[in-house]
Amino acid sequence: MLLIPRQSFSYPLSLLETLIYLLNHTLFFSGFFISGSGNPSNPSPVLIDLAVEVLSNIFVAEFGAKKSPFFYAEGLLILGAFSFAPFVPEKLKIACLEFLCRLLEEEYQLFSTFEGIIPDMLAGIGYALSSSVSIHFVRILNSLFGIWGKEDGPHASVSHGLMILHLVEWVISGFIKLSYTQKIEVFSQEVLENPKENYLPFALLMAGAGALRTSSKSTSTGQRLRTLSRMRISAENRIESIAQDLISKVGGISSSGNDFTSSLLLQCTSLALARSGSLSSRGPLFMCLASALLKEIFPLRNLYMRVHEYIRSSSGQLRLNEIKEHLESVLFKEAGAIAGVFCNQYVLVDEENKLIVENLIWDYCQDIYSGHRQVALLLRGRDDELLGDLEKIAESAFLMVVLFALTVTKHRLNSKLSQGTQMETSVRILVSFSCVEYFRRIRLPEYMDTIRGVVGSVQENESACVSFVESMPSYADLTNWQDFSILQKMEYVWSKDEVQTARILFYLRVIPTCIERVNAAVFRRVLAPTMFLYMGHPNEKVSRASHSMFVAFISSGKDSNQDERVSLKEQLVFYYMERSLAADIWKNWQGEPDPCKEILELLLRLISLVDIQVLPNLMKLLAQLIMKLPKDGQDLVLNELFSLVAESDDVTRKPTLVSWLQSLSYLCSQDTSGGANSAGIGGEKNSASPWATNSSNLHARL
Repeated sequence: MLLIPRQSFSYPLSLLETLIYLLNHTLFFSGFFISGSGNPSNPSPVLIDLAVEVLSNIFVAEFGAKKSPFFYAEGLLILGAFSFAPFVPEKLKIACLEFLCRLLEEEYQLFSTFEGIIPDMLAGIGYALSSSVSIHFVRILNSLFGIWGKEDGPHASVSHGLMILHLVEWVISGFIKLSYTQKIEVFSQEVLENPKENYLPFALLMAGAGALRTSSKSTSTGQRLRTLSRMRISAENRIESIAQDLISKVGGISSSGNDFTSSLLLQCTSLALARSGSLSSRGPLFMCLASALLKEIFPLRNLYMRVHEYIRSSSGQLRLNEIKEHLESVLFKEAGAIAGVFCNQYVLVDEENKLIVENLIWDYCQDIYSGHRQVALLLRGRDDELLGDLEKIAESAFLMVVLFALTVTKHRLNSKLSQGTQMETSVRILVSFSCVEYFRRIRLPEYMDTIRGVVGSVQENESACVSFVESMPSYADLTNWQDFSILQKMEYVWSKDEVQTARILFYLRVIPTCIERVNAAVFRRVLAPTMFLYMGHPNEKVSRASHSMFVAFISSGKDSNQDERVSLKEQLVFYYMERSLAADIWKNWQGEPDPCKEILELLLRLISLVDIQVLPNLMKLLAQLIMKLPKDGQDLVLNELFSLVAESDDVTRKPTLVSWLQSLSYLCSQDTSGGANSAGIGGEKNSASPWATNSSNLHARL
């Protein structure tokens, strides 16, 4: 009785299309001729057997002649599906499983020829593992986890690892639903507890993650719960063992190398932990996550180095679409989830691992600051698209750093650790934030919460304040490029260095919050030159921040050496006044009363802030500066000063200012020389900014 004639098939049909045809006709004929009920839910075993036989004949004929990878993968999928279908007799399921095992063992080389067939292969294996019969279960596991270890087998990849993870999750979920407790136990023993030597670590790692993911969602009780608990412990131990071996193999995460196997394991570890749900904290996992984040997910240090090579050689060693591929990768898209797991692991690991990873993160911030500063100067205007893609990675790295720093802050500053440790951590977080400030493109509550926490801690300790201030790049480093040979051939303009400017702006905003703890000697040596330099920055926001820090210091309180602080204030105020009135800058005020008024208001404000004892000397110095201006400049300044002094309500200083201003006005009216030689004040010509030009001389003057 042949109800489905062979001539009804056209061999170009895929096996899946053939299967659909056969099953539709099998169900119809079995219901009509055998049961007489028209109910296709219980098809005749005879017709099912016939369908499998027909498919087997087609497969052998077609596959034997062509060895088509697509035909092969569909055959595995169909055999697995038949072994899983509830209406197929056990004898036929066993036959399908036997055939599937032979195909996996004898023709696995086809998987290396075309990666696109691997999903069908894994689906067929998943169905086969989920079959109601246990025969060949271990044999199928051997093929699944051993195939990537064969020399001519498929090449392992992150996408394959994720397929394994979710395949195992689906299979074990089915075991739980159908109460296949024994299969769960065999899986745990064969894969998680005593895997064979040819099972690749990446496959075992992802299988363990799939098992963890399933157990996290299960609500089983009794024996099933005990079985799942043992499986979970085995899965965690297996993942930890692989992580420990990886750390030991490469000699620590600071030197993990760039070999493919290590890279793959780091990527798979991070994705496995991100998708596994809750997981007990273990040192090796934490260390691997740190390494994965810094080397695989945000591989900026490696990319910066390759950009340099690309520019030097112009040989295109850096594939320009490589970074775009990374931005679209599942690894980068799950960076937030991975960073979250990383921070959760930090809370529970031991102090030694905490300290190691903290130092790695802070050093990473320093590295990407110097690295991005270089490539930004090299690529801007030359390859803006490449630079933009690099900055997308760096922006995500910034978010990771902020999330980690907030976690560290909550742990370190709310613990019983020594004050010295807390201060050191606070300073390192501030320095790290200054390094990544350029990448802060959004308002982030975690960022402000962290800064408030660490600044509050630093404000309480003078040595911490000084340590933070002294971490700021020196004036010489800010204005001269020293390290990079390519840039030595380029004209370096400090004010156009956007990465550096963002970092200095961070210092200019934070330092005023702890200015009381910065002694005069440190301010004179470290801050004053840079402060005056950035007063001349073309970006108004940066210039304003420099002015604000200046005012903060002038209005700050007592010093351990009060005489030195008063003396420094007097010198800085005079220098500020001198630069405000230097050369021909006053000419730019004409027709622009607002800038003129702002500068003069600030001058008077500074005068009103200094100690009354030094006020007469400052007035004398300011008068000398004004007398050096040309007549037009004198009149302009005097008019503004008269107006501002008249509006002043400072009863202590106003009488002195009025008397001084009247005397100055008389002297100016008697001055027939037209003012001093404007070029003689400061002596600079064609200067974009008097602040920037003369800051280099400030050390000598102070």
